[in-house]
Amino acid sequence: MTRRELENTLRRGGIEEAESEALLLFTYVTGLSKARLLAEPQLSLTDETLMPLLSRRLSHEPLQYILGEAPFGNEIYTVSPDCLIPRFDTERLVEAAAERIPKNAHIADLCTGSGCIAISLLCLRKDLTADAYDISEGALRIAEENAKRNGVIDRISFKKADLLSLPTLPRIYGAILSNPPYIPTKDLASLSPEVQKEPRLALDGGCDGLAFYKHFTAAFRASLAENGLFLFEIGFDQGNALREIANAAVMNCDIIKDYGGCDRVAILM
Repeated sequence: MTRRELENTLRRGGIEEAESEALLLFTYVTGLSKARLLAEPQLSLTDETLMPLLSRRLSHEPLQYILGEAPFGNEIYTVSPDCLIPRFDTERLVEAAAERIPKNAHIADLCTGSGCIAISLLCLRKDLTADAYDISEGALRIAEENAKRNGVIDRISFKKADLLSLPTLPRIYGAILSNPPYIPTKDLASLSPEVQKEPRLALDGGCDGLAFYKHFTAAFRASLAENGLFLFEIGFDQGNALREIANAAVMNCDIIKDYGGCDRVAILM
C-alpha cells in the first residue's frame, strides 16, 4: 500500500486529516523522515505492516495513542489512554504562565494528565519548581516518564489526589495552574468519536462544566502566596462564567484568547 492509497483509505473511513495522518503513519512505520517520504511517493508498505495500525485508526482511536506520543510546545510527550492528549490551544496557558509567574516560584499543576503544562513551563522557566497532582495513577506514571524524557524530573514532584475532595493544598504556591475537565456532562455524548476514547475523568466537568473551577477557587485560594495567581484553561464559551467565579472569590479575572480568537485562559488574581 502506497502513502496515497493509505490516505484514500483513511479519507473513506471519515478521517478528516487523512493526508497528514498517512504521512505520520508512514514515518512511524519506516523510520524515514517526512522529507524522504515526500520525495518518494511510490514507496509501498505491506498490508501486514499497516493493517493493524490502520484498523485502529479506522475505529477512531486517536492517532496520538497509536503513535504513543504527541508534540506540545517545544517538547514531545509520551501519551496513552490514561491521559488527555496535549492540544495546541493549551500552549496559550503555558505562554501566559511563563510571562506572569513570579521569579523562583514553586507552582502547582492540578489535573496534570500527561504533565505537559508543568513540564513545558519548567522547560521555559529554569527558575521554577512544581508539584503536579492527578487522581489517576496511570496519568501520573506517564507524567513522570515525560518529566524524565524532557529533562525536568529534578524540579517536579508528582502527587495522587482527588482534587474535588481535597479541602486544601499542603503548601503555599506562587501560582496554581490547571487544565481541568470542563465539558458539561450532558455534552459528552456529542463529542467526536476520537475524543470519546480519551479518559472521561479528564473531560467531565460536572453538570455545568464548572465544578473544578468553583472548588479550586474556593478551597485553594488560601494556598496562593501573596501576589500569587490562578491560571486556568477554559472552554470557548466559559469566559463570563469564570468572571462570575472570580467575583465570588473576590478576585480579578483576565481572559486571554487562543490563536483562533476564542476565550482560552482565565487568570485570577
